[in-house]
Amino acid sequence: MPRNVPPFAELLAGCSRSAVHLETRDVYGVVEEDADFAAWRAGHRYDLDDRSSWWNGFHDVVADAVGRGVVVRRARVVSEPASDYIRYEHSCTPQNLAAGEEVRWLPRRLASDLLLPGNDLWIFDDRLIRFSLFAGDGRFVEDFMEDAEDVVKRHAEAFEVVWDRAIPHEDYRI
Repeated sequence: MPRNVPPFAELLAGCSRSAVHLETRDVYGVVEEDADFAAWRAGHRYDLDDRSSWWNGFHDVVADAVGRGVVVRRARVVSEPASDYIRYEHSCTPQNLAAGEEVRWLPRRLASDLLLPGNDLWIFDDRLIRFSLFAGDGRFVEDFMEDAEDVVKRHAEAFEVVWDRAIPHEDYRI
């Protein structure tokens, strides 16, 4: 298991085929998003036509990867009715789509028969996993890497089952 956790941009830059992201929490308390989430709760909505007001380094990294032919997919397993945070994510997802990501949503009620990973994760080229650990209140704790072939294979298969069952963003209503 690799100990050093490279920055996300470096991991995605090293991809040649695919990067998949599985999110399973209903609440995140990520410091970098606190101000945007608070603004959203106060009624602020980004104008997608004013790209300079919302486009950031993450979008650049994703768009660069997609431009190289990397397929970037994100699946979110969510409770219903949705938490405020999930409603916020849903409203911001067109930004991910503009960067070239594909995004789907799986209501938790449709996932009861699935075996899901215990932590959020990114899988890069079906060879490397970056797990993200969060505290109970949603605060980010740490990332760690895994490259054991059997572990990567099981998690990649779990992602594909979620992806196949999940609802494309444009069809998912909150």
